[in-house]
Amino acid sequence: MAGVRIEELSTVYPNGVRAVDGLDLQIADGEFFALLGPSGCGKTTLLRTIAGLEQATTGSVHIGQRDVTRLEPGKRRVAMVFQDYALFPHMTVTENVAYPLRVRGVPRAQRDATAERTTDSLSLAGLSARRPAQLSGGQQQRVALARAVAASGELLLLDEPLSNLDARLRLEARTFLKRLQRDLGTTTIFVTHDQAEALALADRIAVMEAGRIRQLGTPREIFHRPASTFVANFIGSTPMNLVDGVVSDGSVELAGARLAVGGAVPSDGRVVVGVRPEYLTLHSSPQQGAVAGTVAIVETLGVSSLVTLECADGVTLGVTVPEGSEPDIAASVFAVPQPGRVLVYAADSGELLDAAAPTRS
Repeated sequence: MAGVRIEELSTVYPNGVRAVDGLDLQIADGEFFALLGPSGCGKTTLLRTIAGLEQATTGSVHIGQRDVTRLEPGKRRVAMVFQDYALFPHMTVTENVAYPLRVRGVPRAQRDATAERTTDSLSLAGLSARRPAQLSGGQQQRVALARAVAASGELLLLDEPLSNLDARLRLEARTFLKRLQRDLGTTTIFVTHDQAEALALADRIAVMEAGRIRQLGTPREIFHRPASTFVANFIGSTPMNLVDGVVSDGSVELAGARLAVGGAVPSDGRVVVGVRPEYLTLHSSPQQGAVAGTVAIVETLGVSSLVTLECADGVTLGVTVPEGSEPDIAASVFAVPQPGRVLVYAADSGELLDAAAPTRS
């Protein structure tokens, strides 16, 4: 096992695109680390640069105490699971799992024993003679993981390994991955565009945009205090409410309600106010610091529903309510934010300024 240290790393393609742009990052030994972001943000390029499949233009990559920046992939002692699994279609499960050991010249008896032990541990017993076309998507994913585990790398790299699975299999595979990484203790870097996967699996998350890290922190930190409107928009099963507000006299006005603001917020001027639908509570009568609105849409999410309110000044708010407590369409209601759950962002840069709390009008 080994940690990863990345210093001033840039990966620039021949067409001039800076897929990774001057990035610094440190990943601890044994950590489950997620690279999260939209398509084209540089997360897969960063992973492939760590693996040696892309060449760094500038900067360095260290795995443990070794500078691997110029090493070829086979000498980096990393194992990688690709999005499409990259299994050899003409090989059996055992042959696929044993292949990295075969390349390293491990004797056949030893590599077959390792493959058998690994496949058994990943619930693939009885499938050793099958070829990839004879396996389900979830089984193929486990074979790809078994091959990576059998390779015994210092570092496990996962490039969106769940994206080809249906919803139920993804949930099962997510649980399986978390248990596997905990049992192995291998430093793992997991690339995904699915924030639910990152929040569920990772010890820490780096949210990326345009080749740079916009926020680095634990899942709880990133969910509760997104550092920018970009991160706020990207994290959460339902979109965060981001609404223009005006600061004056120590408070911010939002669709007719006033919220007290902290010292880091400018004394006057425009800001963006952010609050998650989960942190708003609906009432049928006026409340302190409440935003009045009319119910426009109710969407069932299962054990909860998302209620869309039309408020003053053209503001639209989403509010999550428990199943069975949904208000009627066109009902007049009042949304109250939970204390400390309202965030204030700079209108120009989108960067987090401070939290706001309800105040009396």
